[in-house]
Amino acid sequence: MPDSDVDRSLTIDDFAVVRRADTRWADNDMFGHLNNAVYYQLFDSAINGWVLEATGVTTGALSARGVVAESGCKFFREVGFPDAIVIGIRIAHLGRSSVIYELGLFSPVRDGDPDPAVAALGRWVHVYVDPAAGRPVSIPEPVRSLLELTAAFTRA
Repeated sequence: MPDSDVDRSLTIDDFAVVRRADTRWADNDMFGHLNNAVYYQLFDSAINGWVLEATGVTTGALSARGVVAESGCKFFREVGFPDAIVIGIRIAHLGRSSVIYELGLFSPVRDGDPDPAVAALGRWVHVYVDPAAGRPVSIPEPVRSLLELTAAFTRA
């Protein structure tokens, strides 16, 4: 992941794809902010929802499955119910059988801040594997085309 100072300066404009999500009452922990595990659920749903909507192909219909090989999250400020959040998605690396996503989680402006800063930055690695053999294989079309297009935007 990039340096933390750079991470904190990210805005939604740094991301190729933007997805909206609502927090739920049950997402809060006893301290009144999102439980750490909820961030991972939101990132997973943002990626898979975007791929499904953009390609029109369900993950079960693909010749290979994208499995999570690595995930991580840097937390910069609290988010909690009833915040409506925005998740930005960009491609950090696109390989033959894997893709590394960076995900920015943004929440509403608080305390009069004029520009909402990234509240959390996630890293998500999908490796595509043959479901029978369990071995890495090439990212299937049309997912590869979508990722290439998005990676091109990210580099621009």
